[in-house]
Amino acid sequence: MDFGYLAIVLVVILVSMVLHELMHGLTAFWLGDDTAKAQGRLTLNPLKHLDPFMSVLLPLVLAMTGGPVFGGAKPVQIDTRNLKFREWGFALVAIAGPLTNLTLAFLGFLVGHFTGVIYDDVGFWTSFATTFVLVNLGFCIFNLLPIPPLDGSRVLYAIMPDFVRRVMENMERWGIVIVFLLIMVFGVGFSEFMRGAMTGVLNVFEWIVW
Repeated sequence: MDFGYLAIVLVVILVSMVLHELMHGLTAFWLGDDTAKAQGRLTLNPLKHLDPFMSVLLPLVLAMTGGPVFGGAKPVQIDTRNLKFREWGFALVAIAGPLTNLTLAFLGFLVGHFTGVIYDDVGFWTSFATTFVLVNLGFCIFNLLPIPPLDGSRVLYAIMPDFVRRVMENMERWGIVIVFLLIMVFGVGFSEFMRGAMTGVLNVFEWIVW
């Protein structure tokens, strides 16, 4: 087991998830809802944001088993009644997290590309840069899945009719269980989906810089 690699994964998770959740809270605040601020979520303190299973255990287990690393964090609570644009404001709050991870992944790719470290075979910075890019891509894609309470469901909520919204609201309490079962039952296929999606985004990154 490569403990150095696991340490890098853990550091990247902490940075990525804190910024992911902070942007949820800041976007909500900018759109008129101060619930996240009142609950102390507008902070860089990881203890305020991380979920023991989704943010730490799941990504580390995936890293140890050689799978694509993905996960989530403790959802920021939002009062949609206070948001500008209501459902669409809710969607903007939701998309802010995955877009943050996508931006971090692209910035990491740019640094790795122009320094050349992501093309080396070995070395600390090579491992850190590639892990930083891949973990952020994994978090971005995973959180865009339209399963409550993942961020993709919030975006879907804005465009769905009321009866679908009610179903999604009822699923909310079981969302993490559904995600867990999805990973357990369709583990191999789900990992292949994640790996394929991440490769597709990396191909776009490469197309941009070349």
